[in-house]
Amino acid sequence: MYQQGFWSDKTTLDFFDQAVKEAPDRIAIVDSNVETRSSTRLSYQEFSDKVDNIALGMINLGINKHDVVSFQLPNWWQFAATHIACLKIGAISNPLMPIFRERELTFMLGFVESKLLIIPKQFRGHDHVAMLDAIRPELPALENIIVIGGEDPISFEKVMLEHNLHNTLDKESLFQHRKFSADEVCQIIYTSGTTGMPKGVMHTSNTLLSSAHSFLKNLELDQKDIFFMGSPLAHQTGFLYGLLAPIVLQTTVVLLDVWSAKAAWPIINKEKVNFTMASTPFLADLVASPLAQKCNSSNFKIFVCGGAPVPRALVKSAQSQLQLNVATVWGMSEHGAVTSTHLDDVEDKIFNTDGEALPGMEVRIVDNNHQPSAAGEKGELQARGAFTFVGYLKKPEAYTVDPEGWFDTGDLAEMDDDGYIRITGRSKDIIIRGGENIPVVEIENLLYKHDAIQDVAVVAMPDERLGELGCCFITLNPGFELSFTEMLEYLSENKMTKNYWPERLEVLAEMPRTPSGKIQKFHLRDSAQTLTRA
Repeated sequence: MYQQGFWSDKTTLDFFDQAVKEAPDRIAIVDSNVETRSSTRLSYQEFSDKVDNIALGMINLGINKHDVVSFQLPNWWQFAATHIACLKIGAISNPLMPIFRERELTFMLGFVESKLLIIPKQFRGHDHVAMLDAIRPELPALENIIVIGGEDPISFEKVMLEHNLHNTLDKESLFQHRKFSADEVCQIIYTSGTTGMPKGVMHTSNTLLSSAHSFLKNLELDQKDIFFMGSPLAHQTGFLYGLLAPIVLQTTVVLLDVWSAKAAWPIINKEKVNFTMASTPFLADLVASPLAQKCNSSNFKIFVCGGAPVPRALVKSAQSQLQLNVATVWGMSEHGAVTSTHLDDVEDKIFNTDGEALPGMEVRIVDNNHQPSAAGEKGELQARGAFTFVGYLKKPEAYTVDPEGWFDTGDLAEMDDDGYIRITGRSKDIIIRGGENIPVVEIENLLYKHDAIQDVAVVAMPDERLGELGCCFITLNPGFELSFTEMLEYLSENKMTKNYWPERLEVLAEMPRTPSGKIQKFHLRDSAQTLTRA
């Protein structure tokens, strides 16, 4: 990868320091905070000063090189600053989705052995401090929880920003001594847990930056382009293309913490946004918004769709009504975006494919014997190349990369004569709700513990806006009943993330089964195709 030019000795921190040196007064980040009803604008120099303070605050809390720092934050400037601060002191970033609750966090924080956690005091009506107080006894490795908007002595503002540690610590010497190489693990991001418990995907600066570079080159984006990110920064999409990519280009990123087209359009207009990337529902919301014609302008030129199928009618509407260039991508936490269409592709490629492999990556379709399939034949999708993650935390046996570097993605696809792929299904048992993978196995395992439930199977049902929703099929134990509301109450009591809850319940007399007794989910998926949310 070094000889081919996809990897180098430069880290994300090197690109950040270069941006601060070459463009100190350029706006680096603009955010909107729904809790304080305020917006923050920071130049690269102002942002760098805050990063240094946060880094020194972490050192003062005892964070050492290779310690894990977790942060469950919305799309606020503090998210980006925390990651860069981790790079400054050689700590590993572990971003966590704001929607996660007690059940997910207990596992994730415990498994990664996080030493420091940074959270908001409150976000969207949820008390994060009370939540962490409840589970902290189960997290022996977690030494400190720091709270944005919190009270002393755990206030982020006091501990990380309003100190005089630069007067007592030799920051330049400390930062230089702790700095990561480009091949050291700097990020651990969790998968959705679609085949059991979530796995910690480990990335280096080289695997992340090669993805960002190739993506930017493909879309012909440069320093003049203003980025907008409404997807969570804690998701690999937001992290790579809303945090890292703007730093590489030394440009500005504009963040939105709570998605709505009503909030997004005025920001896109005011900040003269040129580019964004999100899942299909975000594009559908922008197109359907009554603010579209008022707020759209020739500045807004590229929308990259990933995470869910993109309807032909939606792309046509975006092109004709908003004059947007729409590109489609396929990727995963383990790689970032792997395939993409191009700005000059014909409509057939944009409407009917998920693109071709980006420079630095290869994809192929293989049959059940792992032999390459002919063009047009469906099979298992494999990927290899510069973007490929370096392993799963504490699970080397799950790192299914063969001696030639091919990784089994778990998706089914077909490839045309031009090398463009189309995802046709999933060998993994997952539901993609608005671009977010839903951990079916985890939901089923929890529901199996309910006294009323004998068997359970959660499958996808179609939804016009979000693409897919969860539909739960159950059989009941003798003498029991269970309503949809009671199921939701049970999931809530067990602290399951609300976004994961099935949105319909179907009670069956018996499950369709194979001769060996396995539930035939394909029959249930067929049944769910005509159902809608309760």
